[in-house]
Amino acid sequence: MGIFTLMTGRAGPSGYGSATTAEQVTQGADASGLNAIVTGGASGIGLETARVLALRGARVIIAARNMEAANEAKQIILDDCKAAKVDVLKLDLCSMKSIRSFVDSFNALDLQLNILINNAGIMFCPFQLSKDGIETQFATNHIGHFLLTNLLLDKMKLTAKLTGIEGRIVNLSSIAHVHTYEEGIRFDKINDQLSYSDKKAYGQSKLANILHANELSRRLQEEGANITVNSVHPGLIMTNLMKHSIVLMKILKLLTCLLWKNVPQGAATTCYVALHPNLKGVSGKYYADCNEFDPSAFARDVKLGKKLWDFSHKMVDSASLQ
Repeated sequence: MGIFTLMTGRAGPSGYGSATTAEQVTQGADASGLNAIVTGGASGIGLETARVLALRGARVIIAARNMEAANEAKQIILDDCKAAKVDVLKLDLCSMKSIRSFVDSFNALDLQLNILINNAGIMFCPFQLSKDGIETQFATNHIGHFLLTNLLLDKMKLTAKLTGIEGRIVNLSSIAHVHTYEEGIRFDKINDQLSYSDKKAYGQSKLANILHANELSRRLQEEGANITVNSVHPGLIMTNLMKHSIVLMKILKLLTCLLWKNVPQGAATTCYVALHPNLKGVSGKYYADCNEFDPSAFARDVKLGKKLWDFSHKMVDSASLQ
């Protein structure tokens, strides 16, 4: 990802670039009849993603921890598009009990599921453990979405089979995945407080998002499921995600002002990967500025992805036994 390309917004091979907005990249797309879940859809790029998907005709389920904010987001979308179809369900990705409850609530709606946007996340948090005893950034950003995706996978497979329409899963990662611990994923020290780094723990969780997408993509392709899985870097956007490092981020933004995106630009790559016809059949890839890029060597490590998959399953299983 070239700095010049970021600064100028120059379009890449896809015809889009860093200056492209979510509405522009979905112009002409018809999502009528499709159902989409957007985690963290109550604010920031999650809200913009939900709004644009609804604008293009999809029924959107906003999955959020803060129900007041989620209902306000729903109203914003309805004010923008009166015909929009939006539901709101409670989801706390830091709690496996909440994730299972969300899936039960979604299944009770008796809807098909075409698109899953794993957008929610937390960033640069002080060390703490989740309700299930897992370091919070790893728990929320990776394990929570890992469990959620697995619980919704059969529904997505059945939907794709019955409708003949390709299902799409999008994991929001970050360029920060390159700034992780020395070993990539610290399998033996996930909960080690003494050597904890809030920045590297965030990078580790974002690396896990790409590895998860790639391994799930490989498994789905092996079984011939009509579902793609890709990961995206939305870009640098000042949102509530940065509440734990707001002073640092404001200084950084002052120094690198030309590299930052607004929220409509920040949601563009997610919407591109979720809806654009050019991505039909494309899976296991990493996108930034609506173009495919190579992630880090760790992110392309198939063995590391398989190890993370098994490790994540064990974490979920052990938490279920508590």
